[in-house]
Amino acid sequence: MSGWDEGAVFYSDQAQFPRGGPGGDPAGADLSRHSALRKFKEFLRGFTGPTGDFPYRESLVHNRDHVTVAIEDLDAFDAELSDKIRKSPADYLPLFETAAAEVLASLRSKVAGETGEMEEPVTGDVQIFLSSKENCLSMRSIGADYMSKLVKIAGIAIAASRVKAKATHVTLLCKNCRSVRIVSCRPGLGGAIVPRSCDHVPQPGEEPCPLDPWIPVPDKSKYVDLQTLKMQENPEDVPTGELPRNVLLSVDRHLVQTIVPGTRLTVVGIYSVYQASANQNQKGAVGVKQPYIRVVGLEQSRDNNSNGPSNFTLDEEMEFKEFAQRPDAYAKLCSMIGPSIYGHSDVKKAIACLLFGGSKKRLPDGFLKFVEKTAPIAVYTSGKGSSAAGLTASVTRDSSSREFYLEGGAMVLADGGVVCIDEFDKMRPEDRVAIHEAMEQQTISIAKAGITTVLNSRTSVLAAANPIAGRYDDLKTAQDNIDLQTTILSRFDLIFIVKDVRMYDQDKRIASHIIKVHASGAAASSKNTEASEGENWLKRYIEYCRATCKPRLSEKAAEMLQNKYVEIRQKMRQQAHETGRAAAIPITVRQLEAIIRLSESLAKMRLTSVATPEHVEEAFRLFNVSTVDAARSGINEHLNLSPEIANEIKQAEAQIKRRMGIGSHISERRLIDELTRMGMNESIIRRALLIMHQRDEVEYKRERHVIVRKA
Repeated sequence: MSGWDEGAVFYSDQAQFPRGGPGGDPAGADLSRHSALRKFKEFLRGFTGPTGDFPYRESLVHNRDHVTVAIEDLDAFDAELSDKIRKSPADYLPLFETAAAEVLASLRSKVAGETGEMEEPVTGDVQIFLSSKENCLSMRSIGADYMSKLVKIAGIAIAASRVKAKATHVTLLCKNCRSVRIVSCRPGLGGAIVPRSCDHVPQPGEEPCPLDPWIPVPDKSKYVDLQTLKMQENPEDVPTGELPRNVLLSVDRHLVQTIVPGTRLTVVGIYSVYQASANQNQKGAVGVKQPYIRVVGLEQSRDNNSNGPSNFTLDEEMEFKEFAQRPDAYAKLCSMIGPSIYGHSDVKKAIACLLFGGSKKRLPDGFLKFVEKTAPIAVYTSGKGSSAAGLTASVTRDSSSREFYLEGGAMVLADGGVVCIDEFDKMRPEDRVAIHEAMEQQTISIAKAGITTVLNSRTSVLAAANPIAGRYDDLKTAQDNIDLQTTILSRFDLIFIVKDVRMYDQDKRIASHIIKVHASGAAASSKNTEASEGENWLKRYIEYCRATCKPRLSEKAAEMLQNKYVEIRQKMRQQAHETGRAAAIPITVRQLEAIIRLSESLAKMRLTSVATPEHVEEAFRLFNVSTVDAARSGINEHLNLSPEIANEIKQAEAQIKRRMGIGSHISERRLIDELTRMGMNESIIRRALLIMHQRDEVEYKRERHVIVRKA
């Protein structure tokens, strides 16, 4: 028995957990490590699917390095086993992977070795991915109670780091006696625990090993690939007025480089903690750790246009199909859009096309918040508060590793949905240019800080803007009213000019509508409940239509589309020839694509697989009442004037020239007051000034308050 005193290492082949469960948990006494390993093997070998096949056995044969296991199947096979995976995944998952590797070795046939004898095949590690059909937890609800347990959350990847090498086993070398020791590392972001002393027993005359003698040998250690992701709450799940929460994810081996920023994910992982790099202020806070999720299962959103894999019940599907067959389905859907906004039926129809299809609209801001609530995926932003990087993507430096990584902006986060941009005209031109590519190519290219990549941005854009003077001036052309370049305007499918027209009957109807909305508190609260239910139903219907229906143009519709497009181009060319000025909103091939998108959206609302000539007719009608009207609006009215008014305008011009010498300046208000005292009409004076301004005879300064005569 003298050997016991020499400090050598002794071992026993008994179970690792003496009381049965990991960590000495008495509750797990009936499931030891050995029995768990045996049960995992039985599950992988013997679990039968609904058709009588062996899904996991076949999966292992075809995919030798990883297998995806549904927790529901494990539950059906052995409830105790799945409970252990849920409560102590860090202890039982390595066992599961060991069992998978052993099952794979037994399934593979023997191979001939170098000597010609049949030998067991060499199998590598098998990675287990877990999937679950349970409901996702909210990122805000995960706290200390979930520590070291399996959790399932959904969100959107906003950043991805570069791939790093993570040691699984570190080889240590004693600097005194040169003995070697291998220490295993904790998985995820955990490190290795290096022993303080060497076990070598010094011989007589040999110097004993000092304290902390170990030096790591990187070349002889074992590694796996590791990548960290940053996942943020889905924009639609963030409570009003709150900042979106994000969580750090750690993925390894076969999960690395499978995710790009902007991808919507559902993640199954182990809620863990790691020791962040100590700041100067937190040197004493040893017990404070940073939480992260070690991913053991990852599912990407199946459809770019739906928020994750949506499940529709049979009752819902029947209800949606019945609704689509109704003759008034289109009118009913349009009436559900912006119920608190009176009138603007064509604008509501255009928004319905935006929600069901993928077109871009520019219109008043009252509808933006409604679209944000109703669209399955939506991001709301304001023009003045948005930069180019905030809309597209930014490159930021990690504070701990000092490496650069990508963070997706609003248009990347809304991939497959709608971006609502308010105060579009207040954006800086250089920021507005950044979204050109996203609107045309549906991608965002990045070349910054050594990172060159292309991100998906398959979004619809809904923008609201104001005219230059804050109010639409009918005396000016559309070009003078809309302070946006034709390059950005041509990228919008529909452009609505919404004016506040003063009409007694209409004003009375609008006032009574607003008063009814705010009539009584009880009625308003019940209406709010009904409205929210209507919005939820509409959201589900939109999601269903976008996921199941992919219409295409019929031959008749395509021919009709071609003829109408040529006709519109001819009319716009004729108008430009008559006026001598190009249209403010050009009609190009982009507009042809816009009408195709509108026709497909209209077909999608009715769940029909073919877009008919009727759909094309309605798409052209919407295009005519919006973009074409906007392009024609404000044509110089002096071209079609009666002789009397033309004569009055000439007299007003003569008086203005007599009052102002070349190079002199005067307040516009003062000039108008002086000429009206001479008996002239104010609108005639303003028209005369407008015509002189277009001929470049006068110029406005100081926010249009002062007029300067140039010629």
